[in-house]
Amino acid sequence: MPSRLINWFRFGSPQSFYPLAGRLVPWFTAIAVLTGAAGLWVGFFVAPTDAQQGEAYRIIFVHVPAAWMSMFLYVIMAFWAGVGLAFNTRLSAMMAHAIAPTGAMFTFLALWSGALWGRPTWGAYWVWDARLTSELVLFFLYLGYMALNAAIDDPRRADRAAAVLALVGVVNVPIIYFSVQWWNTLHQGASVSLTRAPSMAMTMLTGMLLMAIAFWMYGLAVVLARVRAIMLEREAHTDWARELKEVGQ
Repeated sequence: MPSRLINWFRFGSPQSFYPLAGRLVPWFTAIAVLTGAAGLWVGFFVAPTDAQQGEAYRIIFVHVPAAWMSMFLYVIMAFWAGVGLAFNTRLSAMMAHAIAPTGAMFTFLALWSGALWGRPTWGAYWVWDARLTSELVLFFLYLGYMALNAAIDDPRRADRAAAVLALVGVVNVPIIYFSVQWWNTLHQGASVSLTRAPSMAMTMLTGMLLMAIAFWMYGLAVVLARVRAIMLEREAHTDWARELKEVGQ
C-alpha cells in the first residue's frame, strides 16, 4: 500500500502529470461527445412535454447541468488553490488557474440559459432573485480570480493572492444552493435531490444526468488540456519542457 501511494504522489510533479493528462484528454473528450449527443437526443426528442411549462422547459437539459458545474468547479478550484497556498505546490496552483476559465464559461452558460428560460416562465429575462443574483456573484468571482492572477507579474504572489480570493468566495456556493430554501424566491426548488425521489419523469432525469456527465467530461478534458499549456509556460526554464517544445508536443 505505501508503495502504491508513492507511485500516485509522483504525479504531483508537472513533469510526471503532463503525459498523464495528455493520455486522458482524448478519452474524456470522446465520452463528452457521446454522452452529450445522447443527452440532447433524450432531452429534446424523447422526454415528454412538461404539463406546466410546455416545450420551454427543455432548456433545463443545458441550464441545470451548467449550474451544477459552475458551483462544483468553483469548489474544486478553491480546493486546489488552497492546497497550493498551504503547501506551496506548483501543480496545485496550475490546476486552479486551469479550472477558472471553464468554471466561468459554465456560469455564464447557466445565467444565459436561465434568462432564456425565465422569459416565457416569469415574463422577464432577469429578476433580482436570490439564486440568480448569487450565481451572478459567482461569475464575478471567477472573473476576479482570473483578473487578479493576471494583474500580478510575480507568479508566486499571484498564486497566493488569487488563492485567498478563491477561498473567501467559497461561501457563495452554499448560498446559491440553499437560496431557494432560505428566501422566498421565484426560482423553483431542486428537482433532483440525494435525500428524496426526483420530482420529474425518468426520461427527463436520464437526459439531465447524461448532460451532466457530458459537461463534467468536457470540463475535465478542457482543464487538462489547459493545464498542460500552463505547465509548458511556467516550466519553460526546465529541460523537460524545452524538450517537449522542441518536438512540438
